[in-house]
Amino acid sequence: MEQKQNNKLTNNKLQPKKNKRFSFSWFYTALFVFLIGAFLWSSPQADSKKVTYSEFQQQIEAGNVEAVVVYSSKKAEATLKQDSTQKLDDKAIQQKKKIHTQIISEEGFEAFLEKAKTEYGYTGSVDYEEDKDYLGMFLYSILPIVLIFALFFFLNRRMMGGGGGPGGGIFNVGKSQAKLFDKDTASKVTFKDVAGLAGAKQEVEEIVSFLKNPKKYTQLGGKIPRGALLVGPPGTGKTLLAKAVAGEADVPFFSMSGSDFVEMFVGVGASRVRDLFRQAKEKSPCIIFIDEIDAIGRSRGKSLNMGGNDERENTLNQLLTEMDGFGTNSGVIILAATNRAEILDKALLRAGRFDRQIHVELPDIQERKQIFNVHLRPIKIDETVDVNFLAKQTPGFSGADIANVCNEAALIAARKDKKYVDKKDFMDAVDRIIGGLEKKTKITTEEEKRSIAYHEAGHATISWMLQYANPLVKVTIVPRGEALGAAWYLPEERQLTNYEHLVDEMCATLGGRAAEELFLKQTSTGAINDLERVTKRAYAMVSYFGMSPQLPNISFFDSSGQSDYAFSKPYSDKTAELIDAEVKRIIAEQFARAKQILDENKEGHHKLAELLIEKEVILADDLVTIFGERKWKSRQDELIEANQNVETGETAPKIESKEENSLPEPQKEETV
Repeated sequence: MEQKQNNKLTNNKLQPKKNKRFSFSWFYTALFVFLIGAFLWSSPQADSKKVTYSEFQQQIEAGNVEAVVVYSSKKAEATLKQDSTQKLDDKAIQQKKKIHTQIISEEGFEAFLEKAKTEYGYTGSVDYEEDKDYLGMFLYSILPIVLIFALFFFLNRRMMGGGGGPGGGIFNVGKSQAKLFDKDTASKVTFKDVAGLAGAKQEVEEIVSFLKNPKKYTQLGGKIPRGALLVGPPGTGKTLLAKAVAGEADVPFFSMSGSDFVEMFVGVGASRVRDLFRQAKEKSPCIIFIDEIDAIGRSRGKSLNMGGNDERENTLNQLLTEMDGFGTNSGVIILAATNRAEILDKALLRAGRFDRQIHVELPDIQERKQIFNVHLRPIKIDETVDVNFLAKQTPGFSGADIANVCNEAALIAARKDKKYVDKKDFMDAVDRIIGGLEKKTKITTEEEKRSIAYHEAGHATISWMLQYANPLVKVTIVPRGEALGAAWYLPEERQLTNYEHLVDEMCATLGGRAAEELFLKQTSTGAINDLERVTKRAYAMVSYFGMSPQLPNISFFDSSGQSDYAFSKPYSDKTAELIDAEVKRIIAEQFARAKQILDENKEGHHKLAELLIEKEVILADDLVTIFGERKWKSRQDELIEANQNVETGETAPKIESKEENSLPEPQKEETV
C-alpha cells in the first residue's frame, strides 16, 4: 500500500501541470454585467416611481411636493413630502418618496410651475440639471479601448497557429513551425510499409545508418553527407519514404513543408529557417525533412517581379547559408522532396548541400505487385483477384494511384452490397480512375453511335495489326466523363523508344479518323484528342529526337528550362518552315498507312464495329475471335513469365524492367 501511494505521489509530481487557458466567456459575462449596471446606474430616475404627466401635476397642485428637478433629457423628478406619502395608496411611492414623468418641453413645464406658485401656492424649490449618461460615456470613450485590447489579445493567441503551440502568437511569427518526431513519438510508418523503390529505400536506409553509427563511416576518413534530395513524379512515395525514416530512426526528426516558410511578412521565412536549424543543432544528431522544397528553392533571378525584393529569394539565401554553415560531422542531415528538380537553384544542388539526389521513379510491374500486396492487406478479397493481373493492368500507375484503385474497388463492392471485393470491382475501379464515371443516361442518336463505333473499331483494328502499337485492353462506346467513347491500351514499359515504336503508335492513334473518312465518307470533331497527341508527337520527333532525315541529329530541347524565359526561338524562320513541313509529311504518311491497313482488314473492322454497336463494350478476347491471336507477345507478359519462372526455380533469364524515365500512363483514345 505504501509503495502504491508513493507511486501515485511520484506520478503526480512528474505529471506536467496543465496551463490554464483564458476563457473569453468570462470576459463576455463581465462585460454584459457591466453594461447592465452602467445602464441602471446612469438612469437618474432609477430610484423613483414613474407616473403620468397628469398625476405629476396633481401632486404639485395638491401641495405634496417639496422639490422639483428638471433634467436635460426632458424628464422631471419630484420629491414628495414625508406626511403626504403616508396618505397615498401606492406602496412604491411610499418607499421611494419620489416620482418622475416625461415632459413635452421645458418652457411648457416652467409655465405650469409659475401657475402652480400663483394659484396653488407651490413653495417648493425648482432645479435644472444635466443627465449623467454613464452608458454613453462608456460606449464612446471606454468601450473602444477595451475592444482594441481584446482584439489584440485574440490575434496574439490565434495568429500563426493558435495559442500555446510552436510559432503561436503574433510575436512568435518568425518561429519555426516544424513538427518534431522523436523517440517518444509513435510513428506507424516503417520501411516495411514502403513497397518497391528498392534503390531509393537503400539510400535512405543508409542515411539512417549514418546517424545511428557515425563512427563506422568517419573512422576511415569519410564524411557524413549533409543532405539528400528525393526527386520523382507525384505520388511515387517521396513523403512516405521520409515518414519511414521518422519511424525507423532513433533520432529527432523535424518535418516541415516548403510553403510553411513563405509568409506575407517580410523576413519571416529567413527567421523560420534560422530557428529551425537552431533547434536542429540543439537536438543533434537529427534529420530535417522539407517537403515540396521547390516552394522556396526556385532558381533566383527568374522571378517575374523584374528585380523586386522577393521574399522567397531571401528565404532561399538563408537556407543556403545554414546548410553550408554548420560543421560537416555535426549530425544534422537534411532530406527534401520535390517533383520539379529542374527549377531548383543550382547553388542548392551543389555538392556540400544536397550531396545526393535519390530518384524515386514510377514503379515497374514487379514493384506494382509489391505495392498492391501492401494496399490489399486491409481489403477483403476473394479468390478471383490475381495480383499479377492487377499489376499488368496498371502500367504507369504510381503508388498513390494503386492505393486509389484499391480504395475505389472496395467502395464499388460496398455499393453493390458484396461481402468481398472481386476482380470485376478492381477492373471497374481502374476504368473509373482512367476514364471517369459512366454516363449511360447521355442520349446519343443511332448515327452518332455508329460513327463512334467505327471510330473506336479503327483504333482497335490497327493496334492489333501493328507490332509496336500498344495492345488493346478494352473498347467502349458508353460515354465516360467528357468522352463519348474510349479505348484502353497497355503501353509497353520500354527503356528506349525507337522510330518504329513512335510511328506505329501514331498510326494506331490516327486509326479513328481514317476509319471515319474511309468507311463513313465523313469526318467529325471526335478525333480532336487523337490529332492533338499525334501533332505533339510528330513535333517531338522532328525538333527534339532528331528523327527527321531533313534535320538529322539536331535537338532544340532545353532541359535546363532557360527557354521558358527566352524571347526568341532557338532556330531561324527557315528552319521553322522545315520543321512544319516534316511534321506534315510524317502525319500524312501515317494517315495513309492507317487507311491502307483498314482497307486490307475492312471485313474484320466492320464485324468489330457491329459487335461494338451491339454489346457497347468489347475486350481483347473479342478481337482474338475476329482477327485471331496477335502475332507479337507484349512485354508485360514476358516480364511476368520470366519472373514467375525465377520464383518457381526454373532456369529462365530474368528481364529487368527498371525505367530511367517516367512511364507513360495508360492511354485512352477519346471521342469528345
